[in-house]
Amino acid sequence: MSTPTTTAAVALVAGANGLLGAALDAAGRGWPVFPLVPRGKRPAIPHWQQRATCDPDRIRRWWRRHPLCNVGIACGPAGLLVLDLDAAHGPIPIPWGRRGVRHGRDVLAQLAQQAGEPDPVDTFTVSTPRGGEHRYFHRPPGSQLRSTVGGRGRGLGWHVDTRGPGALITAPGSIAVVKGVPVPYAVTWDLPVADLPGWLVTALTPPPPPPRPAVVPVLPATSRRVTAYVQAALSAECRNVATATEGHRHIAVYAAAAALGELLGNGWISAAAITHYLTDAARRHLGVADFTWHELTTTIRDGIAAGRENPRILTDRPAPRHRPQPGAR
Repeated sequence: MSTPTTTAAVALVAGANGLLGAALDAAGRGWPVFPLVPRGKRPAIPHWQQRATCDPDRIRRWWRRHPLCNVGIACGPAGLLVLDLDAAHGPIPIPWGRRGVRHGRDVLAQLAQQAGEPDPVDTFTVSTPRGGEHRYFHRPPGSQLRSTVGGRGRGLGWHVDTRGPGALITAPGSIAVVKGVPVPYAVTWDLPVADLPGWLVTALTPPPPPPRPAVVPVLPATSRRVTAYVQAALSAECRNVATATEGHRHIAVYAAAAALGELLGNGWISAAAITHYLTDAARRHLGVADFTWHELTTTIRDGIAAGRENPRILTDRPAPRHRPQPGAR
């Protein structure tokens, strides 16, 4: 008799062609796809947002090379905002439990009721292997909606996550192994993808960033060489922060603040200047995928404090001495 593990392995191998089909089906709907690790939800390739594609030839090459890879959809390029509604697999928070909530879809229904709107159920919907569901919506053109996790920060509520720009969703046809048994992500409502309701657009739109300071802090007076060095370092660190990708923003901000804090340790730049310029560089990240004003300001503060304990060593070179010309007296 075969064991559950053996049965699962056989089923996964048998379903390999189905994974290629799942990738082609998602791409046919206009959703750029890329490989995930087998049976998992993590990207199997670097730079997945940039490499996700709808090109059938490229998709076939990927899955012929890695036939057991699950299928990821890049929500940003796909123009999607997906509501990820999870089932309860443990204690339910008391405020929600008192309202009879047992699933993320119950939370969403109550949020819709509070907003005086219908429960947004009429859209393309996928059941997940562990009892959850994914509801797909079109994101408004030009919007920068937040990806959120549950009730944390400005999330929607318990077990209601959102997947938008910078996030991925596991495509239908992908497989997870639950208690030794392979279970697919399955389409439960093959309806056209609906537009995201206005009340959810409002709830997920990032707040405007704080206004820029009226006066730009002035750097302390130093030698021309040190001033040039500080300006170059400041430009480089601000560029690193501005171009940081999701998942690397916190460490990019901290590293930049620490590097500039080393210059503060020598009195070559003020703490106010570091905070001002790094905050301005990071403004584009605020409110996106739960990156908050509080996280930004505390990360800058902590990085400056760490850096100033290790002042940067840079001594001024003495001015060249005048050398008399040959034959001069």
